[in-house]
Amino acid sequence: MENRRMIWRTMFNVSTSIIGAGIMSVPATMKVLRVIPAFLLIVLVAILVDISVDFMLRFTYAGQSTTYAGLMKEKFGKIGSVAVQICVMISTLGCLIIYLIIIGDVLSGQGEHVGVLQEWFGIHWWNSRNLAILSIVLFVILPLVLYRRSSAIAVILAIIFVGICSVMAIVAIIKGETIRPKMFPELKDSTSFFNLFTAIPVIATAFTFHFNVHPIGIELGKPATMTSAVKISLAFCAAIYFSIGIFGYLLFGDSIMPDILVNFDKSSGTSAINSILNDIVRLSYTLHLMLVFPLLNFSLRANIDELLFPKQPYLALTPNDSCVLR
Repeated sequence: MENRRMIWRTMFNVSTSIIGAGIMSVPATMKVLRVIPAFLLIVLVAILVDISVDFMLRFTYAGQSTTYAGLMKEKFGKIGSVAVQICVMISTLGCLIIYLIIIGDVLSGQGEHVGVLQEWFGIHWWNSRNLAILSIVLFVILPLVLYRRSSAIAVILAIIFVGICSVMAIVAIIKGETIRPKMFPELKDSTSFFNLFTAIPVIATAFTFHFNVHPIGIELGKPATMTSAVKISLAFCAAIYFSIGIFGYLLFGDSIMPDILVNFDKSSGTSAINSILNDIVRLSYTLHLMLVFPLLNFSLRANIDELLFPKQPYLALTPNDSCVLR
């Protein structure tokens, strides 16, 4: 019973690490690849990620390292360790900045794409973009960094995001407002062929969570439990990605934007119910990003700390700092 509870808790942590900003671009890849190739790509990337994480865990438990950088140091020396730390810091910092930009866009947009607060209350100084982001950072994200149990909530919000999209798509199908999705892409020339490859980095990035494998695994201390949790998480996230891709594609067809939230802020219908659902979709995704923020923030802090203070204990080994992963 305890082992099963640990697996599910770890699954929530891993799933939260995986599902981030990349989920917004998955429907656009469906437009490029069409349904069957997109499904195959999602499955293929999930399998490759599972294999790569399995390699990481095997070498980690076989050696003395407890961190991603430590593992690279064992195999490639100091240069490999520093290189992976720099890459992780750049990628996590970039993701955190992107999260804040998305949150700002949803709450207080710019130009023709107004935010939720501006739609509800009009344009005022107190719901400006900069003030909205500052308020979220101080009063929401900062406390969440210290909160112990946010992963399950983040996953639930992601499910709500997908669930509402699916309901809207099903209603549109019943009303006959959707077009029949194309199963395969139409390759008219070399340009359209090479456009297919633009979907690969989107899906690959959407499954990236390797820098959080060690912090999450440290708390378990059981290789079999971590391996099982990773497999469950990857299967769950693959299902989430394909669901949002197909339902987003059904809702908006070829007019779907690279950022699906842009389609929702235009409203997929004129009724009050559609407007409410659009707002719920955008707000649930924004809350999801706020809850994912602490995990990426921890990875950034841990790698900076390990780079600057290599002889000090790893942050995930100290109770006060590992709490964001629980």
